[in-house]
Amino acid sequence: MSLVLEGVSKVVSGQTHIHPTHLELSSGTMNVLLGPTSSGKTSLMRLMAGLDVPNTGKVIWNGTDVTGMRVQDRGVAMVYQQFINYPSMTVYDNIASPMRLLGKTKDEVDVAVKKAAELMKLSAMLDRKPLELSGGQQQRCALARALVKDAGLVLLDEPLANLDYKLREELRAEIPKIFEEAGSIFVYATTEPEEALLLGGNTATMWEGAVTQFDKTPVVYRQPVDATTARVFSDPPMNFLKIRKQGSSLQFGDGQVAAASGTLAALADGAYLAGFRPNHLELQRQSPTALEFTGKLNVTEITGSETFVHLNHQGENWVGLVHGVKNLKIGSALSVYLDPKHIYIFAENGTSVAAASYATAA
Repeated sequence: MSLVLEGVSKVVSGQTHIHPTHLELSSGTMNVLLGPTSSGKTSLMRLMAGLDVPNTGKVIWNGTDVTGMRVQDRGVAMVYQQFINYPSMTVYDNIASPMRLLGKTKDEVDVAVKKAAELMKLSAMLDRKPLELSGGQQQRCALARALVKDAGLVLLDEPLANLDYKLREELRAEIPKIFEEAGSIFVYATTEPEEALLLGGNTATMWEGAVTQFDKTPVVYRQPVDATTARVFSDPPMNFLKIRKQGSSLQFGDGQVAAASGTLAALADGAYLAGFRPNHLELQRQSPTALEFTGKLNVTEITGSETFVHLNHQGENWVGLVHGVKNLKIGSALSVYLDPKHIYIFAENGTSVAAASYATAA
């Protein structure tokens, strides 16, 4: 099985929801759409499913042009963040409904429903109606219904957002395995970079209706093609700093200088943009080559085992993610440290020039 989007785009009332997009997805793969709210993830999935017709381009399924074909005539299963169940049916009948429409035998339906219910921890609730379940249980019912449909294309639009943490972690590990074993094409939309990394497979980063990069998930994370992709695939977003390459050194805005070694030594002299992820900022010098920057501490957020440190450095708002609970004085000057091996280099227009050395060595 294969799904190819050939230059598909979507414009609604003069507003571009999806810029011309080309994607090729193959059987048995998991493909993550990663981007912030309103980046176009759901709009792109609707084009894949046939719920919307593109203004330009084609949707090719297994070599056949299905652009404009009704969603009912395609082998598609879709689950939204806001679960959809039939309130008058039992959980058993909700899960069984796709198989009955496909004309499966009673025994086939029973085996599949019970298997899916066991996976989604719904075995004790098969006789209940959806409104008798919690929100998380209702979402699991919708997921189970998609599971038994045996669809060639499975689209999950932030399906785990309403589930409790433990179940969400379990399903993140189990769902991809299930659909991959079935040979389906699996597309999963999320706003969370961490979730994309946990799911693995391939990732398409999205920003303002455009796919900025599509590749194996570790490749997109470690070697983003531009600053926008790097910003999307970082939580909190990547920090940036203007720098200048001069001879054998990199010169930073507040007088810091680092050796332009390795691939950076070959850079042409001129202005660039340095990027680094929040978890690479430190409050103590961990390396003799670490660069020191001083900013004004605006606020801290304690998550329990970690602290988000928000500071202003020469007009730029940075975020650091440091281990432990830190008692820091708001409004004071704060020194932070950055190992040069964690620095990405981008051209002034945002195009990637050099990935961080730690990432290329991974």
